[in-house]
Amino acid sequence: MNHQELDKSKVYHIHQIIEYITNSVISRTILEKPTGNISVLSFDEKEGLSKKTSPFDILVQIIDGKTEIIIDGDSYFMEEGEFIIIPAHKSHSIKGNKRFKMIITIIKSGYE
Repeated sequence: MNHQELDKSKVYHIHQIIEYITNSVISRTILEKPTGNISVLSFDEKEGLSKKTSPFDILVQIIDGKTEIIIDGDSYFMEEGEFIIIPAHKSHSIKGNKRFKMIITIIKSGYE
C-alpha cells in the first residue's frame, strides 16, 4: 500500500494514477489526514476484501469495471460511475469477479 499522498496543485487523470497488477489488490493514497482519507484501489479479477467493519462511514465510488459489495448480508452490484455509502459499524466485504477500480473516502468525524 502506498501511503504517500499525491502532489497537490497538479492535474491527474483518475484512471492513470493506479494500474492493475495480476493476482493483486493495489492501493494508492490520494489524501491522508487525521480527519479522514481518500484512496484509490485496483483489484484484479477474483480479488476482493474480506468481511470487516469500520467505525466510520465509507463512501465507495466505482471508477472502472464492476463489483459486488456486500453490506450486512445484502449484495449491491455496482459498475463504473456508481457509488454507495457503507454505514459505520456495518459488516462489509467486496468481491471482484472482474477487474475494477474504486475510490474510497473515509471521514473520521461525527462519531465522537
